[in-house]
Amino acid sequence: MAGRSLLRQVVSRRPPFDTVFGARISQSSTSYIRRCPYSIQKEPENELNTSISKKKEKWFTLPPYVSTVDGAALGKTLSSRQLERKNIPSASTMTALKWVIRCCPELPRSLVQKLFRLRQVRRGSCNAHVQEPQLRRVGAKDLMNSGQRIFLPVTVEKVPSAKAECTTFSDEEIKKFLHGLVLYKDPAVIVVNKPSGMPVQGGIGIKRSLDEFAAKYMRFDDSESPRLVHRLDRDCSGVLVMGRTQLSATVLHSIFREKTFEASEYDCDSKRRIIQKTYWALVIGSPRCSKGIISKPLGKLVMDNGKSDRITVLDNVESSAPQYAVTQYEVIGSSCHGCTWLKLSPLTGRKHQLRVHCAEVLGTPIVGDYKYGWQAHRNLRRIFSSTPIRNSNEEVPSEKPDPFGLNSGNGSIFDKQPRLHLHCKEMILPNVSLALQRAKSFPDSDLVDVKSIKFVAPLPSHMQMSWGFLTS
Repeated sequence: MAGRSLLRQVVSRRPPFDTVFGARISQSSTSYIRRCPYSIQKEPENELNTSISKKKEKWFTLPPYVSTVDGAALGKTLSSRQLERKNIPSASTMTALKWVIRCCPELPRSLVQKLFRLRQVRRGSCNAHVQEPQLRRVGAKDLMNSGQRIFLPVTVEKVPSAKAECTTFSDEEIKKFLHGLVLYKDPAVIVVNKPSGMPVQGGIGIKRSLDEFAAKYMRFDDSESPRLVHRLDRDCSGVLVMGRTQLSATVLHSIFREKTFEASEYDCDSKRRIIQKTYWALVIGSPRCSKGIISKPLGKLVMDNGKSDRITVLDNVESSAPQYAVTQYEVIGSSCHGCTWLKLSPLTGRKHQLRVHCAEVLGTPIVGDYKYGWQAHRNLRRIFSSTPIRNSNEEVPSEKPDPFGLNSGNGSIFDKQPRLHLHCKEMILPNVSLALQRAKSFPDSDLVDVKSIKFVAPLPSHMQMSWGFLTS
């Protein structure tokens, strides 16, 4: 019953942040507290509230913790459901750090960790029989019990709001563009067709990223922001999955992690793979075999005195720290211009796995991949410099105006500098939304009959044009 009650609160209902115990917020405030999706609800005056209000100049109070379904365990159960029947896991083990991050997703994680490190976080019980809760220091890894509250220093309300700025276009235009990328959404997940050239996550030198804009423009009236659960390279396009809640993101993280961890134990039968990803790539040259399986370990090679690095195939696995990597490939089309279309299915999820396997194992680097195929592109330019340009009457895919300056209509095989021709075209995932509903309504049932969902993303314009040029 406790699991049902928790799921009902975590999945179906999100309390608004209207009143903060221990902190007075002005109507004009643009601080972090007004943006936090887990603000405390207004409660009737009672002795407990009166007691807590005495500390209003010192503490900012989070909602009381309630136990929920263990998202990580649920993800593992979904991953192994094809092989054996397992019941849905019940209660989770929530740490104080995780609860703060869940309640305040926009509060910088580094700041939260610093507060715990400086022992400035307190924990108290929310027991109606207690006149005044006893606040005690709590560690980041300490487990939460149902009904307990976390108290943060009131100064967190002064944390400024992170802004995702795009000066050329209005908020409505940016929102319309991003919503146009959505392939699928339900209460648990949102799936988008990521454009080529858009980084999925912020970092050094990155001013605008998909996760930043998704938090602002892709909530769809939800209290929580979408969360990344896997990655695509900046210049790669295609299916990208995000969790719409902290719980669904935890489940998806576990599924993707289990997919890579258990890849060595699975055969290549697609019916046994809980996650199926299919990429299309245009490569320079042609593999010796029309289809096959690549199983080569990968490792990082540091270059330029530590200023840069690249992934490479490791020959001596004993002297390095290899990462197991497996890729299925199949030729789906070729041309007289020396390029080949491949269908790639990664059974593991390593950084630059497909790009390195194509370049170093098959000897066919992906078009537009200058990091792993620079020399091959010099030869490619000589081939296409003498090739007639397409007919002016040929239809070119129309492009919608985008606020990010991606110029996604450029970069085909005939352009001076082709874009990366790697696209995540299909992905099959278990229905996480249905699994969470099952966990809420039937906690003792298994997940064998939970169906999967297939997501398909159309090719970007530059790859559509290259396809038309090379197959005509």
